[in-house]
Amino acid sequence: MQEKVKIEIGQKFPLTIKRLGINGEGVGFFKRNVVFVKGALPGEIVTAKISKVHENFAEAEIVRIREASKDRIKPPCGIYEQCGGCQLQHLSYEGQLREKRDIVIQALEKFAPQIAGKVEVRPTIGMENPWHYRNKSAFQVRKMGGKVIAGLFAEGTNKLLNVEECLVQHPATTKITLGVRNLLQDLEIPIYDGKSKGIIRTIVVRTGIQTGESQVCLVTTKREIPRKQELIEGIKRIDPGIVSITQNINPARTSLIFGDETIVLDGKETIHETLGELSFDLSSRAFFQLNPKQTVVLYDEVKKAAGLTGHETVVDAYCGVGTIGLWLAKDAREVRGMDVVPESIEDARKNAKKHGFSHAKFYTGTAEQWLGKWAKDGFIPDVVAVDPPRTGLAQSFIKTVLKIRPKRFVYTSCNPSTFARDIKELLRVYKVDYIQPVDMFPQTARVELVAKLTLAK
Repeated sequence: MQEKVKIEIGQKFPLTIKRLGINGEGVGFFKRNVVFVKGALPGEIVTAKISKVHENFAEAEIVRIREASKDRIKPPCGIYEQCGGCQLQHLSYEGQLREKRDIVIQALEKFAPQIAGKVEVRPTIGMENPWHYRNKSAFQVRKMGGKVIAGLFAEGTNKLLNVEECLVQHPATTKITLGVRNLLQDLEIPIYDGKSKGIIRTIVVRTGIQTGESQVCLVTTKREIPRKQELIEGIKRIDPGIVSITQNINPARTSLIFGDETIVLDGKETIHETLGELSFDLSSRAFFQLNPKQTVVLYDEVKKAAGLTGHETVVDAYCGVGTIGLWLAKDAREVRGMDVVPESIEDARKNAKKHGFSHAKFYTGTAEQWLGKWAKDGFIPDVVAVDPPRTGLAQSFIKTVLKIRPKRFVYTSCNPSTFARDIKELLRVYKVDYIQPVDMFPQTARVELVAKLTLAK
């Protein structure tokens, strides 16, 4: 076997790209060294130049593409390479869907090798139009050369890129953001300098893609805004869909967008949005899926995997505001959900009441606490559905599930690596029927999935 040869910063060599990494970079192997190359695509041969060396891998830049992939295309966005918000605009959409499926397969090979190559990983479900899908934007505001700019920080820097158009944002969010930016310039309202001076720091816009309602939230360093009434009236004239204007106060020097206090400046506190037959009222800081159209596709896959007939009891663990539980409620005998965030549970209860789902109940606390308590009382759900954060499932939750053994377990994940790690544990009593990747964020390296698990015979 060839020995691993030490490589050094600045070293150049030809490299064949084998796969796509979880962050969208090309992955190749040079003398048993794993090398990640930003911008390289599977199947390509590139001349790579080492830029960083780590203990188990190295990073490199493309010096020259010697043989290009047939899926390589010209990125349509003018600031694509500086921005970093998207990672795959240089890859055809057909190629993106194929490689996202492979990212799921790679995770299984690494963390659950006993089922890699044996379980069905279905083709990734994509979007008919993989552009302009994001319903929310948060653009930082600064002043440069006397001009107010709004946009995103260039990848890995504190340099703000002035974004005139974003191809993954819904056009309404871009139009409103640019209108507010120009209004701040005209009214000469002090702009945050990133340190201690100025007032306006971020423009957050969310639009209801199904309802057409939009909300503007100005994140400021302090409560007082000069010429505030003129600013409010000006914002209302930007777009007739604006029904809510709020202000969030964040005085801290932090990368977090929001502070603790939000006040309504004009209109409603919330905007209205629908997902399928469900409707939601969204406040400025409320979590809601960024791609509502594809969320319907994702949740329908959850419903298929749950296989409900109207007689089953369902637990929606990590339930948030109850979206998955409510999506399944129509076909379930009983739904119980839980989350550790009290505000989310309050919203879930309101949503259940609004839709007339008296058989859907929501509780504050961890999933393992409630499942353990209910099991002692004789309640073991037929189906458990989970959609955890990127960190995956808590070990204590997995232990509880392995103990009470619901008949079906539906795992929705936004991180194939933590999913595969968790699956390895669940394989003690479950088998994986199939895994369905779903492309929730086209042009990025992110992939979501729904897996159906059933008790092994």
